[in-house]
Amino acid sequence: MALTGGEVRLERSHDGRVAHLVLSHGPYTVITWEMRSAVAARFAEIDRDDDVRVVLVRSDGEHFSSGGDIAGFMEVDPIDFTDLGHEVTAASRSPKPVVVAVDGYCFGVGLELVLSCDIRLATERSRFALPEMNLGMIPGSGGTQRLARLIGLSRAKHHVMTAKRITGAEAADWGLVAELHPDREALDKATDALLDKLLGFSPMALRTAKEVLDRGVDAPLYSGIELERKAYAMLRSSHDFAEGVAAFTEKRAPHFTGR
Repeated sequence: MALTGGEVRLERSHDGRVAHLVLSHGPYTVITWEMRSAVAARFAEIDRDDDVRVVLVRSDGEHFSSGGDIAGFMEVDPIDFTDLGHEVTAASRSPKPVVVAVDGYCFGVGLELVLSCDIRLATERSRFALPEMNLGMIPGSGGTQRLARLIGLSRAKHHVMTAKRITGAEAADWGLVAELHPDREALDKATDALLDKLLGFSPMALRTAKEVLDRGVDAPLYSGIELERKAYAMLRSSHDFAEGVAAFTEKRAPHFTGR
């Protein structure tokens, strides 16, 4: 029987400049079909809000997510799986930088959501896995492709095809996460510090960097370099670049406006 309940809350901090996407569904944060749709709806709302500069994805459970509601998925018509990976990976399409804080289990669709974010922080007790092989299935929301690009094809094959868990230390060593912290308290402090740092940069420069990195990484080298060069030239005419140069010359903190 499908699980009921669960929500994806949208909260704000830092005078509305940081949007918090909060997964909430018990201690294990099981992600239901409705929660998948809610992730996409929340990001659509965030992307329309010009006041939001940075997004933080987190869970209020004991674990980030133990995965999806398997029984609930069995009740979904196969045709509805056409957009399966589109909703939960909305973070990758958002023009805003998306940070995710992981503590505890991060399995299945939970990991696929995390893989679609830009900067991943985690605790030492975190464990990552794509366990779909145990069900006679494979990941269906970008998990195989994003994991292979992050940790390499050989390691990705090993972990997907054996459903083996990745430890927090391995995740940090292999580049799956950018930072590893001893516990949730340290994770929260590091996350707050990162948000403050990102808010100090030009929203236009952050948006452009995200797009150039995401589009360039799958392009031939010289195509990526051309994209970077043209984006650089575009930013040279921005108000934020002029402000950054002026602030550097005048030895003061810059005030970026996103123009």
